[in-house]
Amino acid sequence: MPKSRSARSRLKFWVPGAAAGIATAVSAFSAYGQETPFVPSRNSFGVPGLIDMPTAEVDPDGTLSATMAKIGDSTRTTITFQITPRLSGSFRYTGIENFNHPASNADGVYYDRSFDLRYQLIKESDYLPSVVIGLQDFVGTGILGGEYIVATKSVAPGVKITGGLGWGRLGSYNSFGTTGSRPNVVLATGGVPTYDRWFRGPVAGFAGITYAPNSKWNFSLEYSSDNYTEETRLGQMSKDSPWNFGVDYRWKSGSQLSLYHVNGNEVGAQFSIVLNPKTFGIPGGNEPASYPVRVRPAGSANDLGWVGNDAVAASAKSELRALTQKDGLTVEGLHLEARRATVRLVNPTYGAPSQAIGRTARAMSRTMPTSVEEFVVIPVVNGMAMSAVTMRRSDLERLEHDNADAMLARTAISDAYGRLPKADPGIYPKFNWSLGPYLAATLFDPNNPVAVRGGLRATADWEVAPNITVSGSVTTKLFENGNGAIRQSESALPRVRTDAPLYKQADNAIEYLTVALHGRPGKNLYSRLTFGYLEPMYAGVSGEILWKPVNSRLAIGAELNYVQRRDFDMGFGLQDMVTVDPVTGARREIPNLNGHISAYYAFGNGFHGQVDVGRYLAGDYGATVAIDKEFANGWRIGAYATKTNVSAEDFGEGSFDKGIRFTVPFATLLGTATRRTDNITVQSLSRDGGAKLSVRGRLYDQVREYHEPDVARSWGRFWR
Repeated sequence: MPKSRSARSRLKFWVPGAAAGIATAVSAFSAYGQETPFVPSRNSFGVPGLIDMPTAEVDPDGTLSATMAKIGDSTRTTITFQITPRLSGSFRYTGIENFNHPASNADGVYYDRSFDLRYQLIKESDYLPSVVIGLQDFVGTGILGGEYIVATKSVAPGVKITGGLGWGRLGSYNSFGTTGSRPNVVLATGGVPTYDRWFRGPVAGFAGITYAPNSKWNFSLEYSSDNYTEETRLGQMSKDSPWNFGVDYRWKSGSQLSLYHVNGNEVGAQFSIVLNPKTFGIPGGNEPASYPVRVRPAGSANDLGWVGNDAVAASAKSELRALTQKDGLTVEGLHLEARRATVRLVNPTYGAPSQAIGRTARAMSRTMPTSVEEFVVIPVVNGMAMSAVTMRRSDLERLEHDNADAMLARTAISDAYGRLPKADPGIYPKFNWSLGPYLAATLFDPNNPVAVRGGLRATADWEVAPNITVSGSVTTKLFENGNGAIRQSESALPRVRTDAPLYKQADNAIEYLTVALHGRPGKNLYSRLTFGYLEPMYAGVSGEILWKPVNSRLAIGAELNYVQRRDFDMGFGLQDMVTVDPVTGARREIPNLNGHISAYYAFGNGFHGQVDVGRYLAGDYGATVAIDKEFANGWRIGAYATKTNVSAEDFGEGSFDKGIRFTVPFATLLGTATRRTDNITVQSLSRDGGAKLSVRGRLYDQVREYHEPDVARSWGRFWR
């Protein structure tokens, strides 16, 4: 069965295709030159603001931006996402040269990771300003830590004024009062909420004004309350003036180039890229239109003369298969009755399941005998029946030119367990393969912040039977700029992930080589058993079962893995489940068993939550909480955090595992129908606590796509 092709990009230690995916997205967006709703200017911290100070402006819902700013010895790279119309979050990676900190690398550069949250308390109106409350570096070392309440109001065409109160960094210059004591110590490991500092300590005021004579230019003047205390102490810069000046040049996409003068003695610059996944790409796609519905002649629905005629049934199946094949769909089987036709459908083409279902239904209207009134379409993934989508032919004929919602109201979506037609003889086995370049990146290693390597990758899938697939991927490395240092572990855990650089040294590697078996053990139940070389670092067996009713937002799953550590050359060899610290020589044993019980919930409005509770690779016990926002066009942006019974001190820098992740659908980049995606995970640190097995093909995302909540959400594409 053809698969959805997904490049799994792991910016934490193994990143096939991630840099290429991001670059493709940016170049495609520039090529489209798509105009977005008004996006506020970014400050040097990558959030809506003036120069250093924030404003109370808010991005349109779903806006995603990336900003790189250079000021003095600091380089700040920030990703900001507007999570809801009022709430936004940011992840920032800062490099500070000549910073006196034990974690600075051999070149004297200290790399710091920080997270922000902003919430709009009041929306701007005719009489009231917009008001935003913000936490800056609220999970980190506190070097950039600060909190603020800020108001912004438009007072004339193109003119906006801003005023606010700041704490922490933003309360360090010319403070006029205090709201209690505030620790000034820079946290050694970071990664934990600094709640004992929020809105505490000296408080100072800041203000600014902006003037935009047109949509391209924006001029800023601000009074800054940031004293750059640590930078001044280390002699990196001095605070000669609180007045900062800046100018932005903006493109119609919202991206901007900025130049500014700060502290009376420094010149800085920044560049921001802005896009909105909700509106990104070619609306609707440019794939060819499908066939129109064929309306039956009056009275023909009562013609049952064909029943029992095998030639008529065979002809209907052949014609249906030919029509759907032209639409990029595969009909693997058909069960034909006097009044009902049930289709076994594989969708290798369309990211929106409703589009595949709609095109199949229209093809059925043109090929099924006229007495057939009920159409049942059963999408199949890895041999598993996902759901039974049941429609009346007369509704299709009557509602073709109405809104899609009218057809959805007359469509039933139910469990297809026990209703799936058999695959026709000769369809299996299938063999698919590909050969092409790959690009991988490792980020956030203090000794080599951006390590890039690339080469050739060959992948293959041999579908022995509908639910049995043999898959593999091998790579040949042709270039690299560094593998990253083998670092001492800061915890008492085995090196289940910090040994990753040893695996990256392989010139020729088997990324994975597995056999996967999928099934439907009962109603509402789905199963997966995968064994072989599961990922770059581990081989073994992974079993999973999922309970997911078709019409439910809730799903419950369980996974159990038995793993064996692979040899560093990523060949066929295995090694003992013991790791050795390269500095201390400490030997630690890796347990073979790990696994989780998981709960999934679709909250609506595109939000999906997941909680995993169980045992991780290093033998630690804990839970992972994840939240993702998915857009109708397939874009997905989310974050996760894992806390286990390993203390922050034992975990080391970062205190606990956390990260952000993106799914980029290629259809929005290419403008043509494709199910290929690029999955990118940005993890600030690769540590051993909270580490999970990276097995391919976990069930939930495969299953939920064809269940009622997701099908209904994409139903607007039913008639496309």
